[in-house]
Amino acid sequence: MESGSEEQLRSEVERLTRLLDEHKRGLHATASHSGRPSGKTIFGLFVLCVAILAAAFALGYIPRQRRELQLVAEAGAQKESLPEVSVASAVRAPANGTLVLPGNIQAVTEAPILARAEGFVKTRYVDIGDRVATGQLLAEVEAPDLDQQVRQAQASVQQVQADLERASAALEQGKANESLAQVTASRWDNLARRGVVSRQENDQYQAQYQAQAANVRALDRAVAAGRASLSAAQANVARLTDMQGYLKVRAPFAGVVTQRNVDVGALVNNGSTLLFRIAQTNLLRTYLNVPQSSASDVRVGQAALLSTTELPDRKFRGTVTRTANALDPATRTLLAEVQVANPDGKLLPGMYVQVDLNLPSQDPPLLIPGDTLVLRPEGTMVAVLDANNVVHFQRIAVGRDLGSRIEVLSGLVEQQRVIVNPNDSVQEGVQVRPLSPGAARR
Repeated sequence: MESGSEEQLRSEVERLTRLLDEHKRGLHATASHSGRPSGKTIFGLFVLCVAILAAAFALGYIPRQRRELQLVAEAGAQKESLPEVSVASAVRAPANGTLVLPGNIQAVTEAPILARAEGFVKTRYVDIGDRVATGQLLAEVEAPDLDQQVRQAQASVQQVQADLERASAALEQGKANESLAQVTASRWDNLARRGVVSRQENDQYQAQYQAQAANVRALDRAVAAGRASLSAAQANVARLTDMQGYLKVRAPFAGVVTQRNVDVGALVNNGSTLLFRIAQTNLLRTYLNVPQSSASDVRVGQAALLSTTELPDRKFRGTVTRTANALDPATRTLLAEVQVANPDGKLLPGMYVQVDLNLPSQDPPLLIPGDTLVLRPEGTMVAVLDANNVVHFQRIAVGRDLGSRIEVLSGLVEQQRVIVNPNDSVQEGVQVRPLSPGAARR
């Protein structure tokens, strides 16, 4: 259709040219007869020239304009056909940077409640989620064997006590016999010195006295042994009685029952069966592994902000309460404890949290989104864009993983553009169409 228009324009130009020639001949003829052309003839000649010039201009301009429009359309189509990619820029962290570290919420005070006696669970009074007070009864254990041992121990105490009483009576009798033998031996010794009785008779009474004295010493040791046996028997009774007290399981502190492992009728063993787990949830803590590059900036008393994905609009204020003051040689990290008050119970032990620490930084790190990394056999790379939006894969050295962002140690410069989530269409040397992160693709 456009070529037809050009042919019509050429035909029109040729027709106008012929008319111009005819007017020129007519003009010459008129001039030869009258001496000069009329004004009407000159005006017609002028109009004809203008028409010829306009047709000639249209004949050259329209094809050129059409070619330009065609080139623009082709360039636009080529631009629209380029692969679209989301891009982000490498940026410096603020001078007073925020160090974001993951952590797990734990109770500051938490204790497992174990069985202290063997038996069967007779009664259970609490379940998971129940709040308990210090000394509150949690469960009762029935132990028939322990009750029998207590009765046997009490009978043993009575028997040992009776033996001790008999030994004490024998000791008193022995002391009386010793005293009589001593008086008798003293009298015979005086008679022997005066020669009234023989020495043999005196020696006999002296030997009887020595025998009674030895018997008293033996009885005294028997009484001491009886007292020791009585103390041991009484201690055994006290031990078994204390174990009977363990049949009533009580809370060691106020808190929440976070775990229950037994029910009525369950067999429990001394020191090995976990009955309950209790935790205080009004004060919680989390442990952080601070990287070596930031370890010197973490101080006790420093403020921290805790957040969870479940409560995106809520920030919990905590405090760094202690640090290990030494790096773990295996991970090169500093262990730090952050405590946070939890009066409303929104935080739960076991929750995953993000902890923000505001740290001053002399050399702010270069950061890029974590989903820009490309892992290849030759190393970690990112897809960067040059001024013409051409893709080039560049090897980088990464530092800390800060959650959604990665620290870049080398390989990039500030404000350099990198492709986010590069797909298979992103190849070396390919020109792409960059979009800002999160822009809708058309």
